[in-house]
Amino acid sequence: MGLQCGIVGLPNVGKSTLFNCLSNARAQAANFPFCTIEPNLGVITVPDERLNELARLIQPEKVVPSTIEIVDIAGLVQGASKGEGLGNKFLGNIRETDAIIHVLRCFDNDNVVHVHGRVDPLGDKEIIDLELQIKDLESVDKKMQKTERAAHAGDKSAKATYDILMQYKQHLEGGMSARTMPNDPQYHDAVRDLFLLTSKPVLYVCNVQVSEISCKNRHVDQVHAMAEQEGASVLVISAAAEAEIAELEDPADRELFLEDLGLTQSGVQQLIRSSYNLLNLQTFFTAGEKEVRAWTISKGTLAPQAAGVIHTDFEKGFIRAEVIHFTDFVELGSWSACRDAGKAGVEGKTYVVQDGDIMLFRFNV
Repeated sequence: MGLQCGIVGLPNVGKSTLFNCLSNARAQAANFPFCTIEPNLGVITVPDERLNELARLIQPEKVVPSTIEIVDIAGLVQGASKGEGLGNKFLGNIRETDAIIHVLRCFDNDNVVHVHGRVDPLGDKEIIDLELQIKDLESVDKKMQKTERAAHAGDKSAKATYDILMQYKQHLEGGMSARTMPNDPQYHDAVRDLFLLTSKPVLYVCNVQVSEISCKNRHVDQVHAMAEQEGASVLVISAAAEAEIAELEDPADRELFLEDLGLTQSGVQQLIRSSYNLLNLQTFFTAGEKEVRAWTISKGTLAPQAAGVIHTDFEKGFIRAEVIHFTDFVELGSWSACRDAGKAGVEGKTYVVQDGDIMLFRFNV
């Protein structure tokens, strides 16, 4: 798919440590600002028990999970919109991502230096939001200047666009992000070519101490209250605990460690799934003796476009798709059994693929 989530945050909030746990890539994690100079890209496997279940039933030669891309972006400082620190690089990197994982420091530890000398997750969030909003304002102002003359000359389309841009301008000047504007196609169309930084969906990750994973602290409570107003999601993770889990090679040891923490799955697993949902993605499967594979598509994808994810020829020559729902396949155990039971449907070009569909495409090129 090529869709990316960018991990952002102020220096020393734990984002690079978290990235190290997410990926086989190893970003330098150090106790000073700008330890991540270039964005580090990790291709992350999406955990999915359904894939394991299909593999157990079919016993294929190969099992291929779905993946997403996570980018660890250099820490931002105040003044980034004016080029301070690594601001221009940061803003350029974040523009290329499709969603934002915003890591907020929600732990007190005198041994880990905070770039502003205090622990204030909401204040940290506002610093980054402000820098992104300032940059978005620049983009909106430039487009307003381009459309203003045509709008005053009586161009109705230009006038409508100008009015919407003015609403974005006032919204951003009020300290609010573009993602909180009305969810209206007209609004989206007016700024689509601007690729506004604050229009990207966001997941807030509270980085807490190991002892506070299962119990909230005042910092986490503040983040939850803020995110509720924005309609955003919050995930509580201890980057330090995830680093310890990552070092445990034995799955049994990992399970014991998680059990001691009162968790059923690691924070990394939760974060990967949350990132997948943040990007509005879902999975369909192909299942045969040679390979059981999970394929990533956007929600709402039609059958021909899903086929095209496998190979462009599949989409060009699409005839139909044979579809079995995951629960039916698991219950009956095979393609032939599902066909005999009438559980294998034949779908055409207008079929909207559902999460968990098991599909076999018929095509002719």
